[in-house]
Amino acid sequence: MLSRTADHLFWMSRYIERAENLARLLDVTWQMSLVPQSLDAANQNWNAIIALNSLEAAYAEHYDTVNAENVLRFMVTDPNNYSSIYSCLRLARENAHAVRGTVTSEMWETLNSTWLEAREKSFEQILNAGIGEFFDWVKMRSSLSRGVTIGTLLQDEAFHFIRLGTLLERADNTARILDIKYHVLRPHGDEGATDFYQWGALLRSVSAFEVYRKVYRDVITPERVTELLILRNDMPRSLHFCMNGVVKNLELIANRHSGETQRQAGLLHAQLHYARVEDILAEGLHEWLTDFMDRIYALGDGISKDFLVPMAEAA
Repeated sequence: MLSRTADHLFWMSRYIERAENLARLLDVTWQMSLVPQSLDAANQNWNAIIALNSLEAAYAEHYDTVNAENVLRFMVTDPNNYSSIYSCLRLARENAHAVRGTVTSEMWETLNSTWLEAREKSFEQILNAGIGEFFDWVKMRSSLSRGVTIGTLLQDEAFHFIRLGTLLERADNTARILDIKYHVLRPHGDEGATDFYQWGALLRSVSAFEVYRKVYRDVITPERVTELLILRNDMPRSLHFCMNGVVKNLELIANRHSGETQRQAGLLHAQLHYARVEDILAEGLHEWLTDFMDRIYALGDGISKDFLVPMAEAA
């Protein structure tokens, strides 16, 4: 497969997954903003979204204050923000358009119609119709895209690059959400009482609330949330589950250049496979997740060098 084709497939899947994860995070933060709380506490949660995506400077160029309306406008429909849902859906469609001969007609029609519908929605229209409905729509369109891909595409190299992009993006987003929410909820490492609603919101942001209830059947604790989202082998959005898929798909597309990238992926997978939550918390969750995200970034860089269009050439 040509490097440029693999590159488009890889990034097509990353952008649609990124749009879904952003919709999940914004939806939960919006719902939590409706709970009685101080203005400072509410704005802290919105500010965390900007920090989560490392967009502090870009946000400050357009908005003077951090509040719900400004952050939602910036992260949902702002075409100048390359991390907004609007931009992610546009870029997913552009990458799919570049490889129309490789993806199935159902995949193309799904991504194209998603973008065409999204670009017709102004921020005011989305607010008036109910912003929660818009987030549900984004999540549903991403799920539809994923389902159509699995249901219609031959499971050859193209399929493996798409899965690789999806799982790398999901691992990175889950780690970022856990890192920023854990920091907001326990800024001083306090071991005190758990805020049930906040931790419940964190679980809902990654569709893990029902899973948590099924697995633990007990009160929500930070330690168990951490274990579920990092170490559970059978939780679809956990870091361990994502790395299972990354290692498997890397093996299926391996070439003579990819030995070191596969080794790095295997090391990270082994660390997750044999880790214990008490050791992670003893090390410091923020430090552990920061190291994980750095290694995911390095893994993406390695995949780019081994299989895709180098970043400098792509730019």
